Amino acid sequence: MKVLGIETSCDETGVAVYDSGRGLLADCLFSQVSIHASYGGVIPELASRDHIRKTLPLIKQVITEAEIEAAELDGVAYTAGPGLVGALLVGATIGRSLALGWGVPAIGVHHMEAHLLAPMLEADPPTFPFVALLVSGGHTQLVRVDDIGRYELLGESLDDAAGEAFDKVGKMLGLPYPGGPHVEKLALSGAKGRFKFPRPMTNRPGLDFSFSGLKTFVRNTIIELSEAGQLDEQTRADIALAFEEALVATMAIKCRRALEQTGLQSLIIAGGVSANTHLREELELSLKKVNGRLFYAQLKYCTDNGAMIAYAGCQRLKAGQHQGLGIDVFPRWSIESLPAIS
Repeated sequence: MKVLGIETSCDETGVAVYDSGRGLLADCLFSQVSIHASYGGVIPELASRDHIRKTLPLIKQVITEAEIEAAELDGVAYTAGPGLVGALLVGATIGRSLALGWGVPAIGVHHMEAHLLAPMLEADPPTFPFVALLVSGGHTQLVRVDDIGRYELLGESLDDAAGEAFDKVGKMLGLPYPGGPHVEKLALSGAKGRFKFPRPMTNRPGLDFSFSGLKTFVRNTIIELSEAGQLDEQTRADIALAFEEALVATMAIKCRRALEQTGLQSLIIAGGVSANTHLREELELSLKKVNGRLFYAQLKYCTDNGAMIAYAGCQRLKAGQHQGLGIDVFPRWSIESLPAIS
């Protein structure tokens, strides 16, 4: 089965073709970072307008690169949520319309399920069951995964997601948008041990996260040092490192707890923040101590992309699931509400 995947949940337009027999045939991505950078964050209306401009050209490009004809496609998958409603509607409308015109089934894909399944695109994919840490700009969740569509939410962020905290701290430090990769880069020059920031909610049981207090602690530290005239470039790097260490340590502690609680030994990390090198290294070391295994997608499939949508959609279309003629999107959408594929 050959499936066209369309991703337009936020500020990246991703399109791909996945073949259930041959794997990923082609994928293309256009990032809107340069459009939103001057505003310090995503402007929903601008995001929607750019998806309108880029989606159809990318679809034509990816079909050409896959060396197939549109008539060879067996289905269309598009992101139906969670995300920005206007951006979602662009991909859903185009995807559903193309499927109708081509006479093939369409499926709306859950954005975080697609992230969760992205490691399945690798040569050595995980096997069910496993625990997933979904960590992005909008979500920080721990999920038990027994099969596609069989999800149990173990814990989630009660306020800021990890990616959001990265971006906000980046802004506090005067770094460009998006802040996450710039904070990680600045932290490489930081001196370990100069600052020690709190590991929120690790001194109590449970698997929920909260990063707003950590963010406030960083902000107060920056203000105090700035007023004292001590916020030089090295100090900014030291703060970036201390923040990254605190956030990564918090997630590592919660992941270990999740594995202990479920009795599982496999952990996957997915979403934009899963590209963070420090997070990967910390979790690798942590899992080695308990004979566990860590799985993640290659860097280009950590951030939003069409390949993960095409793959996730293909699995559901193969199971006989598809959308009706209506165009529905869900800015908020619980992953636990998804049906199992069997």
